[in-house]
Amino acid sequence: MSSVLEHFPEEFQPRQIQKDILHAMEQELKSGYKIVVLSAPTGVGKSLIAATLARYYGRSFVITASKQLQDQYSKDLGFLNPVKGKSNFACLKLMEHQEISKTETKKAVQRGLTCEKGLCEETVKIKGKEIKEFCKFKPRIGELEPNSKNPYCFYYEQKYRALVSDHSIWNYAAYFQLMRFGRKVYADYINKPVAIFDEAHKIEDQIIQFIGIDVYNAHITECKIDIKSYSLDDVRMVVQLLNDLAVSYSEQIKELQESRTFQTNPDYMQLARLESRYEKMANAKVELELNKNNFVINNPYFDERGNLRSLSVKPLDISKYVRTFFDIDTQVFMSATIDKASFCENTGLDPGDVAFVDTPKSPFHPDKRRINFLNIRKLSYSSSWDDERAVISRIDEILSQHQNERGLILTSSEKRCIDIRNNLSQKNKSRIRICHSRNENGTTQDEIIQQHAMDESGVLLSSSLWEGVDLKDDLSRFQIIAKSPYPNLSEKRTKDKMQKFPLWYKSQTLVKLLQGFGRSIRSENDWAVTYVLDEAANDLLYQCKPMVPKAYYDVLGFPSYRESV
Repeated sequence: MSSVLEHFPEEFQPRQIQKDILHAMEQELKSGYKIVVLSAPTGVGKSLIAATLARYYGRSFVITASKQLQDQYSKDLGFLNPVKGKSNFACLKLMEHQEISKTETKKAVQRGLTCEKGLCEETVKIKGKEIKEFCKFKPRIGELEPNSKNPYCFYYEQKYRALVSDHSIWNYAAYFQLMRFGRKVYADYINKPVAIFDEAHKIEDQIIQFIGIDVYNAHITECKIDIKSYSLDDVRMVVQLLNDLAVSYSEQIKELQESRTFQTNPDYMQLARLESRYEKMANAKVELELNKNNFVINNPYFDERGNLRSLSVKPLDISKYVRTFFDIDTQVFMSATIDKASFCENTGLDPGDVAFVDTPKSPFHPDKRRINFLNIRKLSYSSSWDDERAVISRIDEILSQHQNERGLILTSSEKRCIDIRNNLSQKNKSRIRICHSRNENGTTQDEIIQQHAMDESGVLLSSSLWEGVDLKDDLSRFQIIAKSPYPNLSEKRTKDKMQKFPLWYKSQTLVKLLQGFGRSIRSENDWAVTYVLDEAANDLLYQCKPMVPKAYYDVLGFPSYRESV
């Protein structure tokens, strides 16, 4: 039988660290393990590890959390066929309706005429009878012709080509959709011998996004719901609310379809929006009704007028969904910040069935990713203003030391971001750009980072950039950890999760902290210095030492890997 390393992509030369990782994983797999967790730091080249394993097994699924990483995989490794969501593709049906040439797909996407808003099937009346009419552009899987004269739906064409191919790369949401709702339809195409999950530390968040539901004021308003008639701390009443929302959206869909305006000039985008909201509410209602004991209803948020801003309903134990979504013969979970104990506890996997490969060191020299633990004050949700002010004062000093460099400040909440900015010296305050996934003025995270790149001494300040952003090279030469990113204790789910899963609370904080350490050092030639001001971070790292990947030991002051062994 061939070795795993023999399947390393020919266009690349394996480095010694990759050889060592693949050898360690091969030993575990050949000893009988069907589940392997790999902890490997940034710079190792996990995409090539994944590609080698995929080729070794002959057929595979590779799954990532971000579209950017998905693009990187498919660009570097052409044998992986990507599957992207409907929002990325122009809808031929909508284009035809709007009389847009089929060659102008970019224009259609810019106008929002995507497959996400198009209807693959709709109910129409023919001679007084209601029948389902399927989109003429949607192909059948297995019947794709290479040079067909009739254009295929762009979304389904790429999805079907990926399914019939040996290797494909998906994002978590698309993969979950396939494994939950497509098992019977695509049974002949999903029986792959291995699935490789990158960014595996995000699995719980990905499941929550897929299974949970957030009800917003916009839903309440457009469905004309009187929210005051529902007791939002009673699960049965929340089930009723979701049912009433689904019924309202169903009625709105019927009313729109039967309107004379729609019949003469159909608004497919409006119809698709209503159908999407109906499906979300109806599916959430069924899920909550069937698993009442496994869902947590967080305390609702109201505005100053007493109007509901949001209501969040999330699953507590994700193990049921792990069994459903990850039902593949061999499973590999990869991350730079993962440990076996908390991962198994949270996913419900038996530790005895899981092999763990922990990369002993980072390929980046410790001097290039130095971490200074200043331990100014121990911060918490009940910290005094004196403690907060002492930390802000040191932030101001560090900014002045790095007055001609770009940097990053990470903290735990949007309120703390505002407090920090407002209490800096005027000169340093002018350098600050607060950056979140959603910003008050409507500016996106990407737009703010682009502005930051044009400012030679700009500093990003955020409670959300702990991961998912690469500030390589001169985009950030220093970063400040102002406050440890503990989960919000005011959320009911956080408290319930802590009680049921003892390792979870510290593990969540640890992963986020370690991810934060790596935002500014993205390659072997890159460098940045990190300042940790919150004394609680230092305490956390030593309390959770068994959960810290060994690749961080050199910069955290822990004994070396050899000494710890």
